[in-house]
Amino acid sequence: MSEHAAPKSSVELAMERLRKKDTEEGVSTRPVTAEQKAAIAEVRSLYDSKIAEQEILQQSATNRLLGTDPAELEVISNQFRGERERLASARDAKVENLRRGTE
Repeated sequence: MSEHAAPKSSVELAMERLRKKDTEEGVSTRPVTAEQKAAIAEVRSLYDSKIAEQEILQQSATNRLLGTDPAELEVISNQFRGERERLASARDAKVENLRRGTE
């Protein structure tokens, strides 16, 4: 380290260790292209809108069922939660595939 170099932060040191570990394990990284970034943004936007739609549908269903059986409300809530998790998982998988260039 030269005399004029600023000390490295703990984050910089951790990132160096992770990069070294990846190199030792044969993991390579490629920068994301502009096309990949655009495709990732499109996928995120699409899935985020689907998730928002599910939240609106859940709110509507909850409002219709207010004053009814709490167990029924819980069932509806669990169904919508499952659908949102499925959508988020699908979004994340597509984004990862785009990053790797396999989609």
